Amino acid sequence: MDTINGKQVLVTGGAGSIGSQITKRALDLGADTIRVLENNEAELFELQREIDDTNRLRTLLGDIRDRDRLRLALEGIDIVFHAAALKHVELNEYNPFEAVQTNVQGTQNLVRAALEEEVESFIAVSTDKASNPTSVMGATKLLSERLVIAANAYKGQRKTEFSCVRFGNVLGSSGSVVPLFYQQIKSGGPVTVTDPEMTRFLMPIEEAVDLVFSANERMGGGEVFVLKMPTFDVGTLAETMINAYGSAVGNQPDTIETEIIGPRPGERIHEKLISEDELQNTVEQSDMFIIYPEIDLDSYQRREETISLTSEYTSANEEPMSSDELLDMIERANVLPIEAHR
Repeated sequence: MDTINGKQVLVTGGAGSIGSQITKRALDLGADTIRVLENNEAELFELQREIDDTNRLRTLLGDIRDRDRLRLALEGIDIVFHAAALKHVELNEYNPFEAVQTNVQGTQNLVRAALEEEVESFIAVSTDKASNPTSVMGATKLLSERLVIAANAYKGQRKTEFSCVRFGNVLGSSGSVVPLFYQQIKSGGPVTVTDPEMTRFLMPIEEAVDLVFSANERMGGGEVFVLKMPTFDVGTLAETMINAYGSAVGNQPDTIETEIIGPRPGERIHEKLISEDELQNTVEQSDMFIIYPEIDLDSYQRREETISLTSEYTSANEEPMSSDELLDMIERANVLPIEAHR
């Protein structure tokens, strides 16, 4: 993608599961320099060792809560990919002020710094939990989205374009349930299932990163890009993994039990990528939906596209993946140890 080639790029949270893949992809696409801003010292050091590109990779230890640090990090930057966030639903329920400090105030700090430096484009990574949120994490990510979109309205004559991407669970991310289930199977069980009827969106991490860069290519400023994603039932995933991997790790599948533990604080039974209230501003494309801004943006030219989505886009309304489809996705994502591969 020519929008990346030769550019100066900043990735916040760039040593995390999503951020590190964005960093690697941007390097592959020919970015001139990648600055990775990360507050996790150990992860930042490991990323530096893994990539080993001293000519283009710059590892910056810092936090998006620190406005002075952001000003320095953004000097001369063309493109910002904002992946830094507090993302653990249950922990955020018990620590809401911390979630606000990072996900809301931290995002606003970054937006202001981006405007001051007049970067070209700003893409923020959001979550399905931001659509009609029921958790602290979802509420703070919704506010984060609104801060990013609204920046287009008060940027004045600055050239910066601000947009968001929104997607569900990502295979290979730090919060993925697949590695957890695998470790529980390896230990002989039980496999802890919140609710077997619970449904979730799921995608490989490579496809999530594809969406991020596609959004940067297509954006006009003000959109929320939503990738079309397959869904799964949590109970089916647990059963499928027990049958597929139990014997491979030395445990007979019929001896591994599942334990229903109920939803954790802040969790909902079905996830939602597009709410009913967002339908009137949503258009469909072959690979994604685009939610256009509700607020008036003087510089924004709405494209002539058909609004074809007639109901909420939730994990409950989609046909869930079969066991074979789930296993195929897990295998292709390559997120389990080598002994698990069939």
